[in-house]
Amino acid sequence: MQARQRLTRLFAAMLLLVAAAVPAAERPPGAAIATAHPMATQAAREILEQGGNAFDAAVAVTASLAVVEPYSSGIGGGGFWLLHRADDGHQVMVDGRETAPGEAHSWMYLDADGEPVSGASLNGPLAAGIPGTPAALAHITEQYGHLSLSQNLAPAIRQARHGFPVDRHYRRLMGFRKDAVSEWPDAARIFLLDGEIPREGHLIRQPDLARTLERIAEQGHAGFYHGELAEKLVRSTRDAGGIWQLEDFADYAIVERDPVIIDYRDMRITAASLPSAGGVALGTMFGLLAEHDLDSLDRVTRIHLIAETMRRAYRDRSLFLGDPDFIEDPTAQLTGEDHLRLLASDLDLERATDSGDLPAPRQQGEDTTHFSIIDADGNRVAATLSINYPFGSGFVAAGTGVLLNNEMDDFATRPGEPNAYGLIGGEPNLVEPGKRPLSSMTPAFIETDDRIGILGSPGGSRIITQVMLGILAFAEGESAATWVSRPRYHHQYAPDRIQHEPGAFDLHTIRALEALGHSVESAGRQYGDMQAVLWHRGENRLEAASDPRGGGEAIVLSREQH
Repeated sequence: MQARQRLTRLFAAMLLLVAAAVPAAERPPGAAIATAHPMATQAAREILEQGGNAFDAAVAVTASLAVVEPYSSGIGGGGFWLLHRADDGHQVMVDGRETAPGEAHSWMYLDADGEPVSGASLNGPLAAGIPGTPAALAHITEQYGHLSLSQNLAPAIRQARHGFPVDRHYRRLMGFRKDAVSEWPDAARIFLLDGEIPREGHLIRQPDLARTLERIAEQGHAGFYHGELAEKLVRSTRDAGGIWQLEDFADYAIVERDPVIIDYRDMRITAASLPSAGGVALGTMFGLLAEHDLDSLDRVTRIHLIAETMRRAYRDRSLFLGDPDFIEDPTAQLTGEDHLRLLASDLDLERATDSGDLPAPRQQGEDTTHFSIIDADGNRVAATLSINYPFGSGFVAAGTGVLLNNEMDDFATRPGEPNAYGLIGGEPNLVEPGKRPLSSMTPAFIETDDRIGILGSPGGSRIITQVMLGILAFAEGESAATWVSRPRYHHQYAPDRIQHEPGAFDLHTIRALEALGHSVESAGRQYGDMQAVLWHRGENRLEAASDPRGGGEAIVLSREQH
């Protein structure tokens, strides 16, 4: 394997030297935006037209999605913002992940017999970590933006005050979480209509949230984490059974982390690092794929091989990954040659590995959101945000309009216990005060000498595999529209099966995979909502695409419009 990897690196280096002679545009011909909601896309356009850069636009989109997608993200949640600054090539992951409250402990969701208490880590304020999104809004604006925070938040404040219309997606997800939302009067008052799911077209107005955003716009980080607003949040959650303290807010800080860099063929992939499992898992999967010529494989063998790499990456997720501020970061070891050789030792192209034959673990939300942006200077952002389950914990803190996350479910309740998405947790991801739960959110950049891609998606435990399949579509030279619309499949080690979207596999493919030893199961419906941007540097042309599974909007703006 080592010799082949050297040859792969040498070949990639030769390609880079040859391609260096091919002229590529230094700046895009304009800007491109892809988000999961048209109102968020228009918020970004408004900011770019005011002279903001991609980072300002990212702040505007984040705040807008917090208003118009309460089922997917929010001021009461967190996320990862992957940034690339064009003038100096600086790349960073802004970690705005939630943290466990100071009174949290590893057995907080277990009963007296040590068994998980049903719903305790999912519903109500006890399920909520300390939000990171407000801190990220201030940090990105102050460190990377051109405009003021009040300018960047203005579209979201207006949207919160004037309202957004309920659509079919809102109604479907509220149908799933109505009981949790109904339990809390402030949430029910905002998101239901006389206790029922609102009709399509009904305007959801959030004046309390508008005032909260105004406070953040005026005071920045301190407006949320100190003073009157923090006191309201703590009082309301504790009155309802939560454990937040003012010290938790005072201690919250954004962390800037180096992203994971992966070289595969002629591509360089930049992806979220821990506490996201995405970059590590992509490094594992592409490290294993580097030993094979995918183009030479038939369809069934290709799917089988990819599923086997997914299986191994997700096994490592459950064994080794957690908040790098609390564990020794295993990224280099898990993506290194020795460990990849070990993982490849029982990978057989003619039979499926039984997950039970892999070492057992010692030891995450489907309705997350993602956006991708590039501006006319080449600055770019890939950001994945979440409050975990649809409508998070279902709890809104009184007088704030802040819908709280239930990201505490992304911790391991106890070693070996699956969470709401079936992911098995281990000791590195047990609850500890101040700790950030392991995440699947995987914003990513892909770069060759003549193309740059920006992508990501929601989808809970299936996020990483969606991004992987999108990157493979990029590698094949496909359009951004193809990345976001391709049928999807997924393996996450446990449960031991390949899940697929309806229609992704024909009967022949299913039978052939079963003959190799795989259990194959339909996911029951389509999943994910990928948002992608593609810059053809050689042609100096932009593409933007929103997943047809969702209701997002992707636009390309000319330099004159930007």
